[in-house]
Amino acid sequence: MKNNGGYTLIELAVVLLLIGVTLVVTVPRVRDTFSSDRLKAAARQLIGNGREMRNDAVREQVDYVLLLDIDHGRFWKYSTAMTPEMTEEMKKKAVDFPSGVKIADVYLYGQEKISTGEVALKFYRKGYVQPAVVHLAYSDRYMTLVFNPFLGSIKAFDEYIDVWQKETGTYPAGDIKKGFS
Repeated sequence: MKNNGGYTLIELAVVLLLIGVTLVVTVPRVRDTFSSDRLKAAARQLIGNGREMRNDAVREQVDYVLLLDIDHGRFWKYSTAMTPEMTEEMKKKAVDFPSGVKIADVYLYGQEKISTGEVALKFYRKGYVQPAVVHLAYSDRYMTLVFNPFLGSIKAFDEYIDVWQKETGTYPAGDIKKGFS
């Protein structure tokens, strides 16, 4: 009796069938996980750039601006020390949000909500940031990013939160109030 140590055609077919069934079950879940995470990916982009800009502003002792293009779902950054030509170059390198993610609105402390056009959020050389709230949207989901002016932190919430209601003068979310007091 001769033993070649190989696998039979039936054994290979069974292994391939098991791999196929495993892929059919897992691929849609993995795809859905990554596609539904677009909102969090956009939030991470903004938070990361915000932290980087704050650090750069303090280190280089120059103010920075994060420009949010609400209509086109993108952003770019520049320093106030840049020439207009350099600023235009930075605009050409704007970062687009993941597909389907948009900026619902931006609230700069003391102003009305802005839902169209471009909004400039300033990071100062002394480590401060202009107090602001950015609402990101993807399908029917929202995220709220709160830029804390003095701590330099950016808090993210997995829902749409109105931070300041001008008419009533109240803060609906007590935890957020600390950021603007």
